[in-house]
Amino acid sequence: MAGPLTHLKVLDLSRILAGPWAGQVLADFGAQVIKVERPQKGDDTRHWGPPYLKDAAGNDTPEAAYYLSANRGKQSITVDITKPAGQELIKKLVKECDILLENYKVGGLKKYGLDYESIRAVNPAIIYCSITGFGQTGPYANRAGYDAMIQGMGGLMSLTGVPEGQPGAGPQKVGVAVADLMTGMYAVSGVLAAVIHRDRTGEGQQIDLALLDTQVAWLANQAQNYLTSGKSPERQGTAHPNIVPYQAVPASDGYFMLAVGNDAQFKKFCAIAGLDGIAEDPAYASNAARVQARDQLVPVIERTTRQKPAAWWLQQLSDAHVPCGPINNLEQVFADSQVQARGMVVEQAHPTAGTVKTVRNPLGFSASELAYEQAPPILGEHTDAVLGTMLALGAEEIESLRKDGVI
Repeated sequence: MAGPLTHLKVLDLSRILAGPWAGQVLADFGAQVIKVERPQKGDDTRHWGPPYLKDAAGNDTPEAAYYLSANRGKQSITVDITKPAGQELIKKLVKECDILLENYKVGGLKKYGLDYESIRAVNPAIIYCSITGFGQTGPYANRAGYDAMIQGMGGLMSLTGVPEGQPGAGPQKVGVAVADLMTGMYAVSGVLAAVIHRDRTGEGQQIDLALLDTQVAWLANQAQNYLTSGKSPERQGTAHPNIVPYQAVPASDGYFMLAVGNDAQFKKFCAIAGLDGIAEDPAYASNAARVQARDQLVPVIERTTRQKPAAWWLQQLSDAHVPCGPINNLEQVFADSQVQARGMVVEQAHPTAGTVKTVRNPLGFSASELAYEQAPPILGEHTDAVLGTMLALGAEEIESLRKDGVI
């Protein structure tokens, strides 16, 4: 084991993405993460394909790419928590664990005796992270919540997409489940804060984390724009609400991203583009002025950038330290020399596919290097090992539980 969290054990009862994403990050950091799944079926995302992972013969395995993206580093056990014997197994495992992750609806685990109060009675030091759509309180607490609807309710879709009045205008969701992913990341930071609190006081606690709260929280500058001005920001396509020029611009052969962040960079851009007069014009010389003059300035910039190919602009601007970049598809992303140099793809041994590739955790630690030793597990891959090691169950006891459909 490697990583800074090798002393922690996590019982992961979560499904789909937000909870599993948190569990994967904790596993990347070295924690032992035990993923509890339904016998025979497992996490819903195992079946969210195609595409599916291929075996050595080129046939589909039961592991969908979606599932693979969020479950690296974990041990999979199958336990039927609707059965009393399954509930007892969970409680026995809880005694050995530091953290429990769950994303059942509010009150959903109470009928199984696995709610926070019941679990705290078994292990008072447990850190119990509950992820729901709307939180444990409030008028929407009992509603189900999924990423796409949260992007809409939480304001993100009002900010994303083509501006009103232009062809293709209308709300757009982001191309990955960002509300789920950000909730997973907040879960990680919350859990680690709770670990520090427990280390100082000996006290465990429940974490109440909602997708809607998370989405509202990471509206960031756009939320603050509204709170400061009283005016709801509108969709601006790839443009930035507070910086100009900061958007995708056309070249003669496509588009590239121009991200001018200050006045000095704007002068450098204008010098390369042959727009020196604009750089000195008080109407455009400061960022505040450029934001006010956006509608007049951007068409001038676009007429200029259309005159040369994207590669020319990217080379000239990069050499002058003006922030810019290509707009890559995923094939281009993973072929990029910087992405390859940073080792962003890891390849791991897999019991049915031979090997599997996943995207590595972006964090690097100088003193506690991360190791990627466990591929996303097949369903129930570690049931016998975990029950035998952590609970000291013998082979006959495990087989009896299996015959009874508990595992």
